[in-house]
Amino acid sequence: MASIDVIGSGTWGTALAVLLERNGHQVVIWSAMEEEAKSLAGKRVHPNLPGTAIPQQIRITTDLQEAMEGKNLLVLAVPSVFVRATAARMKPWLTPGQLVVNVAKGIEESTLMTLAQVIEEELPHSDVAVLSGPSHAEEVAKGLPTTCVTGARTQETAERIQDIFMNQVFRVYTSPDILGIELGGALKNVIALAAGIADGLGYGDNTKAALITRGIAEITRLGVAMGGKFETFCGLTGIGDLIVTCASVHSRNRRAGVLMGEGRTMKEAMEEVQMVVEGVYSAKAALALGKKYGQSMPIVEQVNQVLFEGKAAREAVNELMIRDKRVEASGLMWKGYGERTVESTEK
Repeated sequence: MASIDVIGSGTWGTALAVLLERNGHQVVIWSAMEEEAKSLAGKRVHPNLPGTAIPQQIRITTDLQEAMEGKNLLVLAVPSVFVRATAARMKPWLTPGQLVVNVAKGIEESTLMTLAQVIEEELPHSDVAVLSGPSHAEEVAKGLPTTCVTGARTQETAERIQDIFMNQVFRVYTSPDILGIELGGALKNVIALAAGIADGLGYGDNTKAALITRGIAEITRLGVAMGGKFETFCGLTGIGDLIVTCASVHSRNRRAGVLMGEGRTMKEAMEEVQMVVEGVYSAKAALALGKKYGQSMPIVEQVNQVLFEGKAAREAVNELMIRDKRVEASGLMWKGYGERTVESTEK
């Protein structure tokens, strides 16, 4: 049995706390908000996870020192925009070598750092790992079959996390590619906004399939250029997470995109969703990374123009469709005269 502190009382943190308690671990949830902590402790249910009871054995507190001390594992489950500030608050109570598993998805706009890099900068003496994949909190809380990947610096740490989280309905794979896992999880939220916009405009399955397929091409080009592994983007935290975020009714990124496709502004859409829309916070960083590494990001570029430049959603989709002609994949060769190799003009 492990002693675990889940830092963050949103839907994902709460769902993971319930999962870990079911696995037989001793779990504490830390909340930054006094009223929310009181509500969760009293009602034993999260308002955005109806039907899922928070077991009485899970303590809920706003005392970070109390929550962290003596814990084998710290699960950092706050929205991406609060990761740095929360990690800084954790520093006085951190034990050297303490395992911190980040489960948020995003890129810090001001530094273009992944969240694991942010945590390592703020908590240099911790053992930082990640857990990611196609895993909506609503389904994990209900015990529906789900698969994720944990990335860590060592195989020993990855297998330790695997043992703690895995059960008959929550399958965990291991990987050394922390960077690729994080980039897939962050960038797919931007593509999901585009998929939602297409839905809001009334476009069909063909359009969504195109956005998912070309979206993973953008993510993979950038991710590999940054040092991520191609295989990671073909897996659960690449194409898997992208599919579920673009298609699911639980996806807040897709939902925000739908609202913008229907005519809402970005601000209006975020207010109506009433939860953090991570893709909005990652969009500028994704575009900046594409420019930094010399990679073409046409979907990300159009999403940014819709979000921050007032561009009409329909115009953005139309521009994607009338771009210059391209080959689908570079390096493919036609057999026959000249044995000519097709070279992509996209870099």
